[in-house]
Amino acid sequence: VIAVSVAQRTREVGIRVALGARQSHVVAMVMREGFRLVMVGLVLGLTVSVLAARALSSFLIGTQTYDLVTYLSVTLVLASVAAVATYIPARRAASVDPVMALRSE
Repeated sequence: VIAVSVAQRTREVGIRVALGARQSHVVAMVMREGFRLVMVGLVLGLTVSVLAARALSSFLIGTQTYDLVTYLSVTLVLASVAAVATYIPARRAASVDPVMALRSE
């Protein structure tokens, strides 16, 4: 999703770079956008998983309904994967040549 968003905003990023935006600012902009989506997904996912665990607690024999270690470790792994998946398009956006970006459309 982030890669497509960055590809669609190539012209905007090119203009920002042409006006003097540093690569670190472009990377930070894309990472912020990505992490907004990640945070929404994590909050919704954790909410649904807690509700599902409550609903299915009668089927979970011999296990804990709420395992904090599992919730935290899954959240950490997903956030780490999302960070890498967001960083790759962010670096690609930061290396956009402004002249090529403005000529492309």
